[in-house]
Amino acid sequence: MILAIDIGNSNIVIGGIDSSKTYFVERVNTNHRKTELEYAVNIKDIMDLNGFTISSIEGSIVSSVVPPLTEVILSAVRKLTGSTPLLVGSGMKTGLNIKMDNPKSVGSDLIVDAVAALKDFTPPIIVIDMGTATTVSVIDQQGNFTGGIIFPGLRVSLDSLSSRAAQLPYIGLDKPGKIIGKNTIDSMKNGILYGNAAMIDGIIDRMQEEIHMEASLVATGGLASSVISLCRHKIHYDDALLLKGLQILYEKNR
Repeated sequence: MILAIDIGNSNIVIGGIDSSKTYFVERVNTNHRKTELEYAVNIKDIMDLNGFTISSIEGSIVSSVVPPLTEVILSAVRKLTGSTPLLVGSGMKTGLNIKMDNPKSVGSDLIVDAVAALKDFTPPIIVIDMGTATTVSVIDQQGNFTGGIIFPGLRVSLDSLSSRAAQLPYIGLDKPGKIIGKNTIDSMKNGILYGNAAMIDGIIDRMQEEIHMEASLVATGGLASSVISLCRHKIHYDDALLLKGLQILYEKNR
């Protein structure tokens, strides 16, 4: 089993995975104030809770879109395992052809998602990753990463609405019922969830028109499960997509 870690702006995803199975996937809040020791304790606690010991880790790999925390997490893993994790970045073998204006500017999370999607789905593929930002990426029929869009994430939009409107409360995101809300909280929740679902449906339609064919559809990210079930397109949800991509990259670069 390898330890796979994705450092995102809101959450750090920590998982145990090998080529045949995902053993656990857990999330902790991204906190710039934590030390490497505190993150090491977080990782060890997660493994303990899932019934694994540090000795069960044969290697590790890290993906990060939060540069100030990258070395902190690398040091935390070194402290636990005694070895330095692989880090997704420039120079790593990915097998992915990136057709962008500046390929080096593409976020490591998008690359890892694409690598995993290409293993499990037939291109063209549209990959939706819902976190702090929502990204929708396109992989063409030849398996090239050709671009996508980025827009504010579901939770960012909701928190912004609540913070800027004095009479609107902070709310949870449990599954809504009918789309027409009968009170302020349901109206906000429905607006965010159904609004994001409609946006994703519309983006998929326009992207498929642009590439002139239907694509395989896959979604991941901590907030995706709340929205994908409300979409009209059939979208496969894979909570461990990014970890699967990290496992593939680990094998390519070990």
